[in-house]
Amino acid sequence: MTYQQWDLVKEPRKVNIPNFDKLTELDGLLKSFEPEIKRRYGVFKHIWNDIEKNEGSVDAFTKGYEQFGLHVNADNSVTSLEWAPGATALYLKGDFNDWNPEEYPYSKKGFSKWEVTIPPNSDGTCRIPHLSKVKIGVVVDEEKISVHTVEGDNGDRLSPWATYVKQPPKSEGVAYQQHFWNPPPEERYKFKHPRPPVQKSLKIYECHIGIATPHPKVGTYKEFQRDVIPRILKLGYNTIQIMGIMEHAYYGSFGYQVTSFFAVSSRFGTPEELKELVDTAHANGITVLLDVVHSHASKNVLDGLNQFDGTDACYFHDGARGVHDHWDSKLFNYSSYEVLRFLLSNLRWYLEEYKFDGFRFDGVTSMIYHSHGLGEGFSGDYMEYFGLNVDTEALVYLMLANHMIHTLYPNAITVSEDVSGMPAMCRPVEEGGIGFDYRLGMAIPDKWIELLKEHEDDEWSIGDIVHTLENRRYKEKTIAYAESHDQALVGDKTIAFWLMDKEMYTNMSVFSPPSLIIDRGIALHKMIRLVTHGLGGEAYLNFIGNEFGHPEWLDFPRIGNNESYHYARRQFNLVDDELLKYKYLNNFDCAMNGLEEKYGWLHAEPGYTSTRHEGDKVIVFERAGLVFVFNFHSNRSFQDYKIGVSCSGKYKIVLDTDDREFGGFHRLDHSTDFFTSPEGWNGRSCSTMIYIPSRVAIVLANVG
Repeated sequence: MTYQQWDLVKEPRKVNIPNFDKLTELDGLLKSFEPEIKRRYGVFKHIWNDIEKNEGSVDAFTKGYEQFGLHVNADNSVTSLEWAPGATALYLKGDFNDWNPEEYPYSKKGFSKWEVTIPPNSDGTCRIPHLSKVKIGVVVDEEKISVHTVEGDNGDRLSPWATYVKQPPKSEGVAYQQHFWNPPPEERYKFKHPRPPVQKSLKIYECHIGIATPHPKVGTYKEFQRDVIPRILKLGYNTIQIMGIMEHAYYGSFGYQVTSFFAVSSRFGTPEELKELVDTAHANGITVLLDVVHSHASKNVLDGLNQFDGTDACYFHDGARGVHDHWDSKLFNYSSYEVLRFLLSNLRWYLEEYKFDGFRFDGVTSMIYHSHGLGEGFSGDYMEYFGLNVDTEALVYLMLANHMIHTLYPNAITVSEDVSGMPAMCRPVEEGGIGFDYRLGMAIPDKWIELLKEHEDDEWSIGDIVHTLENRRYKEKTIAYAESHDQALVGDKTIAFWLMDKEMYTNMSVFSPPSLIIDRGIALHKMIRLVTHGLGGEAYLNFIGNEFGHPEWLDFPRIGNNESYHYARRQFNLVDDELLKYKYLNNFDCAMNGLEEKYGWLHAEPGYTSTRHEGDKVIVFERAGLVFVFNFHSNRSFQDYKIGVSCSGKYKIVLDTDDREFGGFHRLDHSTDFFTSPEGWNGRSCSTMIYIPSRVAIVLANVG
């Protein structure tokens, strides 16, 4: 498979007449809202067709990075094109001309675009050296911009299309600086490996480059490539979802306050080093997703998009609509033609330049509701999804983005972070859907944290657990997870911490005396992950470190913690230490993923739950020909426990959370055969009798 075969459909299909009947067949309740679905689709179709008409093609429109920003021409001259509707003059300056403020004025073109060309040196070399600093001087009404709320603002801006920005030495201030990225050909990374085939079962390792080191510092692309990718491969994850890549001036924002959308974070290394990381993942058959932030942007003026042209609008809504009060950030004007060019081209940039295989779209709920989802209960009443609170402009932008991605890159993956449960989020645009491939099952980790935080084991509702895991829209694929980065952040606790924080620093040695807290924690940690993996969705996600029960939360360097990196790291040294019990949880994660790889339950039909016994605290379900049995009871084990199965034959244990390799007590004999009886049970045609100890889960396979 070559890049060309995977990457781009040269002649993208036109927008055809949609088939809304598919949506209403899947969900009859949508029939009453078909007029609104058609209206949304009509807005999408109008914009798509306008782009095709005015720009020649969506393909051309979404390659804005080939024209905008700074580009070296064949003769080594440099051309810069910017969109600045509020400006009356622009000037390009930098190290190359000793920061002469008016030597290179831009010429105004049509549609509020500005252009300037810097001729080459007399010897034919490029006048702007690689890595030299550049800025754009912006003038409004013949006066240098003076934004009184931003100290030191003199009207200098970074290009919105900048591809490399860096934090300066402290002596030069705190605002990030744009550096002209134009390395010589021999220093440009050349991709060597094709993208991996489409993964049938996505097993996602959510990660952050900076914290992916046990050392109290910022990790690098090189270190991640060398040290972490082998771990991911060994654990059996086939997809990496990387956070914090788009440049952000404030490290503590976790990457969610983006300042430069086309620049990858320089704190981790160079653009070429990120390309090598992605290529190395591909060489190992690993798909790479980018956590993309198009829901909002940093308020920063000196090193962000905000007030680029001297106005409060430009890329954002003017006034109150352009501010997200809760996040203290700016909100894009998705109705603007040039904003659409900017954002859609941003997606193309990462697919083309860095060979990412798709995106996890952050903050979708915030985008698609005027309330940003704040204070909304989202009870499931469909008026919540089709009423006046829905932001049509943002919703249509997501339709455009998904349709563009899947039209030009049919194998690319898109994931929606939406807590509201918007219907048709993961149905094709041609059906009137929003076009995502997967949605995050955000109710699942919330349920686990609620149970661990507020209820004793004996109070856990088995029916509630099963309902939460099974409650997803039919034919809309869900990514199940027990915990993600949200649960790891300071102010919350990971599952391991909720379970074992009282003794994690004292009793995780294999030589420690027996501990009920540690034994319970290790047992439940495995069971929670397995039932989520097996029943909760069509893909599975784990956050870096949680596979071995990382003992601490995440807290980035900030004034409140004296700029400490102690909690902004992942202590892989703990799982590598054979004398500590973290290895047991890690071993189980590897075995769980390995079993899924063999049987493929994530891409099978949803599981069928035959037993959800409140008194016994037992769950039994079947999926992909396997039988999953969970005994969540704190102290009761069951001899000859009757379970229903759909297929007759002989069953054997293929995974056992109580195995010594996983820190268990080895109470089950794996050589035991379980033969079925023709007597049906709990709605299944056959049954068998098993032994299931307390706080243990087993998986049975039919072996004939």
